[in-house]
Amino acid sequence: MTPAPLTWLYAPGDRPAVVVKALGAGADVVVIDLEDAVAPDRKQYARAATAELLAEPQPVPVHVRVNALDGPLAAGDLEATAGLPGVSGLRLPKVTAAGQILRVARATAGADGGTPPLYALVESALGVEHAYAIAAAHPALRGIALGEADLRSDLGVREETGLDWSRSRIVVAARAAGLAPPSQSVHPDIRDLAGLAASCAHGRALGFLGRAAIHPRQLPVIERSYLPTEREIEQAEAIVKAATRDQGAQALPDGRFVDAAVVAAARRTLSLARRR
Repeated sequence: MTPAPLTWLYAPGDRPAVVVKALGAGADVVVIDLEDAVAPDRKQYARAATAELLAEPQPVPVHVRVNALDGPLAAGDLEATAGLPGVSGLRLPKVTAAGQILRVARATAGADGGTPPLYALVESALGVEHAYAIAAAHPALRGIALGEADLRSDLGVREETGLDWSRSRIVVAARAAGLAPPSQSVHPDIRDLAGLAASCAHGRALGFLGRAAIHPRQLPVIERSYLPTEREIEQAEAIVKAATRDQGAQALPDGRFVDAAVVAAARRTLSLARRR
């Protein structure tokens, strides 16, 4: 089984040289951005340059973030990129309703009926309210995440903790729909690596897995933050070992109670630890 991605590196679609560098930066997934990172007068060039680059398979998975689905550019972005050999997924910004996912799935279906993997970005109060319906909208939808800059503006949030309810809502929606845990939104200050690490620790505590990045220097911090510590690995190994001796609920010598849910969490920790 392919390990779940921990790092998603954005690169602007109108700067092909930057995209090529991003492909070798060590991210699990590179996201070519046709939306926020590209000026309006560069949109057509970004689409054409991205389509040319992704006409061939790439060394790492590449997703394309298209323009807003309710705007005039998204349909052309989807038509130009959905079936390319180098595209591993499509990221759909500013999703507010399940119907948008259904329309994209229909529009991008190939001759065989197959649809490229879709990833929804929820960036508004309305999108958060519809999070589960979006997450469960179509089998082609493989992930859901927050776009926190737009959401912060929409909600008028001034403090970081003001987004925690929305974050938890996305985590719950993803789990309820049978999707992988969502990745965190980007940390906008590329120099603040200590702040990035602290924010990742908070996101991990909320149930996120991995994070989007806007600069390669953020990648090692994100990966370290989301990999289990030596202590966590030791504890997980002790739980799994105890479970192999006795299938029922039990207490470990240090007083921790172990049941099936605890064992399942320990196995997830050990699975993630194999990336170390």
